Order: sequence, then structure tokens, then C-alpha cells
Amino acid sequence: MSDLISRHESVIAPVIAFDTDIEIVASEGSWVTSTDGTRYLDFTCGIAVSNLGHQHPLVKGAILDQLDRVWHAGGVFRYHTLVEAAERLLDITPVGIEKFFFMNSGAEAVEASVKLARKTSGRQGVIVFRGGFHGRTMGSVSYTTSKAKYRQGYHPLVGSVFVTPFPRPFRWRMSLEDATARAIDELHLMLKHEITPGEVAAFLVEPLQGEGGYYPAGREFLLELRRLADEHGILLIIDEVQTGFGRTGDWFASQVYDIRPDILVMGKAIANGLPLSAVGASAELLDAWVPGSHGTTFGGNPVSCAAAMATIDGLADVLPQVPKLSEHAFRRFNELKDEHPTIGEVRGLGLMIGVELVGPDGHTPSKLAIDEVRRYCLAHHMMVLPCGPDENVIRFIPPLNVSLEDLDLGIDTIAAGLEAYEG
Repeated sequence: MSDLISRHESVIAPVIAFDTDIEIVASEGSWVTSTDGTRYLDFTCGIAVSNLGHQHPLVKGAILDQLDRVWHAGGVFRYHTLVEAAERLLDITPVGIEKFFFMNSGAEAVEASVKLARKTSGRQGVIVFRGGFHGRTMGSVSYTTSKAKYRQGYHPLVGSVFVTPFPRPFRWRMSLEDATARAIDELHLMLKHEITPGEVAAFLVEPLQGEGGYYPAGREFLLELRRLADEHGILLIIDEVQTGFGRTGDWFASQVYDIRPDILVMGKAIANGLPLSAVGASAELLDAWVPGSHGTTFGGNPVSCAAAMATIDGLADVLPQVPKLSEHAFRRFNELKDEHPTIGEVRGLGLMIGVELVGPDGHTPSKLAIDEVRRYCLAHHMMVLPCGPDENVIRFIPPLNVSLEDLDLGIDTIAAGLEAYEG
């Protein structure tokens, strides 16, 4: 055991499970460097946070410049970067998003979005979708169903939360059309048997489930949520903490699907690694959130807001290449699927790609396969993460400005790992 790990274990709570014991001392672009000088291709992006890679010069420059000015105000003083970051978000968020509230993390933003919906609607019911991940604070974990272990030991959870299926075509052995119909039927049954539409404050949904297995919702499913929301006065909260800021090929997956959210939840990549999140909604809705009914000490930190503006600038240059890189990656993974029976399905949007690994029957989730493939990748200096309730889906999330050479190197390493596993 290294000295750092020993010291770590003596003072840091073990509740946070680190993915590796690699100690890093430097990072740049798609790469990190360990204490012994080994370079690792980092296709984790800090769990879909560093969409511009590590140490991006625009973001770094903005941070350093702001540090020389103001680095905290705490809701006492007004400052430019808070307003300017919101103005920049107006340029890239879906139609109907007009004002913002800034916080520190995705879980905080999810909680704020639900508080906003309940406070302004006067209703208390919230409908979420099985497999969704919305955070692990006491409130947000009440909406999280990607893994039961996240909720274990914390009951009773926040009340009036209702869980209904999310379309999972591969796992259900169905076409997307049939899986969508099944999920919609179950939602209608819920509104008939468990909670009336007039009691529902909000639908809370990821347009592409992250931790739950990288399942895209599909446009027809989201369209039905939008239709029901409009018919019954329900607010549609779209959680884009992981899908936002170019990850799915447009600024937000809502725009890929052409679906209008009433409330948009943002986080992760918003400041390319600095703590920041936001909730966006119409001016009418946010103006109805009366002063004092919510708050924050560190949310909208001046340095984080400066980083967010630089991140938007950097992503504006990068976004045009994401569809091309995505097409290349999907083509290569589908070729691998034809060659390797361990790959059950390849799915996702943009550079948010899930590669589901299965057993010999072509369908049963195989954690053994992903453990072996990831072990191979790490031994060959590449890092990827798993996702899904069975932890059998490769979460392929390279930086959006990854070079084609590094992209192919990552896919080649996964391919070699599959070869080694299959023998």
C-alpha cells in the first residue's frame, strides 16, 4: 500500500468508492499522469465532467483571471460573472428557458428543481422513471432508482414520489417502438390507479439515462410526457446533468429530441470541472419562486461562473466535430459487436455511448466480462467506467475534443480487452 493510500484511508471516509488506486499528479487533454510517470488515456472525464478535457487553456485562463478579482461573494454582493454566465446560458439552452438559479452540484440542482415545481404548482406528487439517477442527497436519492443500494438504509425517503418504467428495449427483448408503448401504458395506468394527474407537480426524467445504463428515452416517449404535461398542468423537468453541454451532439439532449422542458437541470460539464450547477426555467415560473424559499451560500461562485463562460466558448468550437466523432465511434463499436458475442448492444447519443456486455446466451448481463475488460484496459493505460444496475455496460465518454487518434486508441484497447476475455 502506498503512503498516500494509507494516509487517505486514515482520514477520508470510505463511503466514497474510488475507481482505481492510481495516484495522479498531472493532467492534460485526454491524458492523466501518475506519480511514476505513467500516462493514462482518461475516457472517464471525471464522470462526464471534463467535456473539454483536462487543463483546457480557455478555462484555465478564465479561472486564473477571476482569481485576481473576486473568488467569493456569498449572496452578499452582486458581481458580473454570475449575470454573464446566465446570459451565456440563454444563448444555448432550449426555447422557453429564460432565467436561472445557480448551485454547486447536480444533486442540489435536482432538489431545487423539484422544490420549484412543488412550490409554484401547489402540488406535491413527483413521477420518476425506473433506472434514473438524480443524485444521492436525501432528497435526490428519493428520485434515484438506478441501483437499489443507493437507497438502502435511508428509508423513509421523501414522500409522494412515484416510480414508473423507462423504455429498455434490449433488456425487455423488444423493439424501441414496443418498449416505448409498454412504458407509456404503465404511466397511464399509474395515473389511473396510483395518483391523479391533478396531484402531480412534475415528471422528472433523464432524456438518456446515465448511471442506469445509457438508455436513450427516444423521442416518442418524451413527446408523450410533454403531451401529458401540457394536458394536465404538470411541469416537465428534464435532468441534463450528464447529457448537457455537448455530450449528446447538441448543447442539450432536449434539442436533439426537439422536446421543450419546463425546467432544465444542468451540472457536471457546465464549468469543465469546477463545482457549478443550474436550474433554468421560464421567467414566469422562476419569478413565482418567492424570495427566501430557497437559497445557497456557494452556488454561482464567481470563479466557477467564469469557468462556465469559458467552457461554453470552448465547446462552441468543438461541437461541430462531435457528430463526426460519434458516427466514427458507433461504426467501430457496431463492427466490434459483429465480431464479439460478448457485446449485446451498442446504444446512446453523440459521445455518450453505452456498450452492454453479456454472457454466452447473448442477453444475460455479465459483470465478469466488464471487470475483465476494464482490468485489461487499465493494465494498458486506459480508463473507462461501468454503468447500469448490473454494472455491465461500458460507459464510453471521451472528451468532446478528443483526437481521432486517441479515440481509435481507446476503442482499440477495448477491442483487445474483449479478445483477451473471449480467449
